[in-house]
Amino acid sequence: MKRIGILTSGGDSPGMNAAIRSVVRKAIYHNLEVFGIYYGYAGLINGDIKKLEIGSVGDIIHRGGTMLYTARCEEFKTLDGQLKGIEQLKKFGIDALVVIGGDGSFQGAKKLTEHGFPTIGVPGTIDNDISGTDFTIGFDTALNTVIDAIDKIRDTATSHERTYVIEVMGRDAGDIALWSGLADGAETILIPESEYNMEEIIARLKRGRERGKKHSIIVVAEGVGSGVDIGKEIQDKTNFETRVTVLGHIQRGGSPTASDRVLASRLGAYAVELLISGEAGKMVGIEKNQLVYHSIDEALAKKHSVDEQMYQLSKELSI
Repeated sequence: MKRIGILTSGGDSPGMNAAIRSVVRKAIYHNLEVFGIYYGYAGLINGDIKKLEIGSVGDIIHRGGTMLYTARCEEFKTLDGQLKGIEQLKKFGIDALVVIGGDGSFQGAKKLTEHGFPTIGVPGTIDNDISGTDFTIGFDTALNTVIDAIDKIRDTATSHERTYVIEVMGRDAGDIALWSGLADGAETILIPESEYNMEEIIARLKRGRERGKKHSIIVVAEGVGSGVDIGKEIQDKTNFETRVTVLGHIQRGGSPTASDRVLASRLGAYAVELLISGEAGKMVGIEKNQLVYHSIDEALAKKHSVDEQMYQLSKELSI
């Protein structure tokens, strides 16, 4: 193996640049050439590929987003699109590929491996919804962004004695909602993995008001439903002044935390080590602070699960 490629795909996450830097410099350290593939699988199909040097990844470890840009690509889901991508890899003499992204990106990496092209996946998504790793690159940064926002909203909630519903990202996974809600003392946390009972929520809010509590915070993962609709229902049933904040894409941006920078650096370097050792069709991860790898097939087949004990704790502490 003489040349490896690297691309980022799907939604961006803070720490992707740190992972790119790690892959490039680890590979060059082992006398490999590295080629950056711009705009994800769409760029792969179009041949938007350039050689990267040590200096190409200088001054990016602290930057959010991805210097390689990213895009979603329906064409790569087809056999024709996949073969076009492999042709481009062969054209540039690239022997193996590192893919940084979430489950959709891993689906593409799986297909490349099935076509005989060695690929390693690096989990980069703020949702923390990839099986086979305790944490994904970008989750910690997004979590801290949400916590900072809720802290500020709580100041206003206290001043105006209001109930606030805060909608966070998480279409299929409730980790952002659960972790931020627990960290910020939310009275209620709604996640896609667990059904909720609106009457119980209303009863909890009323109990709090009866004992003198003047404001409440409710964190809702977007996969549960519209925060606006939930807020309206709460106000209609309690007559408490209720406001809704949808945090949206602010959660994806920003300088990565120290945790995400270190995680990205470790996972990126480990991906290169696996390629050098002849592995393919694997994803790297971290479990109990130890680097691990699993087959991408296994990671995709096993559904991410939320920490039920943590969710129960959030309920016990919000009485």
